[in-house]
Amino acid sequence: MSMTALFLILAALQVKHLFADYVLQSAWMVRNKGRYAHPGGLAHSGLHSALTVLVLVFAPLGLGAVLLIALGEFVIHYHMDWAKDAILKRSTATPKDWAYWVITGLDQFVHQVTLLGIALAAVLLA
Repeated sequence: MSMTALFLILAALQVKHLFADYVLQSAWMVRNKGRYAHPGGLAHSGLHSALTVLVLVFAPLGLGAVLLIALGEFVIHYHMDWAKDAILKRSTATPKDWAYWVITGLDQFVHQVTLLGIALAAVLLA
């Protein structure tokens, strides 16, 4: 896979993340990500995975590899969001507090590292 293709995959995954985590995420998803196995959290992570499939369908990968990568993202994204919400609900941290932003930043960091992992998997499996 060329450096240009890798760059385009990374850029598309960033846009995908913006849309899935901010533009298309509903209040129902946000409210329920901290309730384990709730359809809201599952739908949110499913949205991420579905958009990742749309990005990777243009990569030189087989459908099986694309679906396996998307499944991995689903599991990681779901559990990171659930853990973040569970931690925030047990704490007294609000958006006015440093701890809230550290926890939220760690959540976003894990998502970004996941996107790098997706790109690496695409390169290795191409």
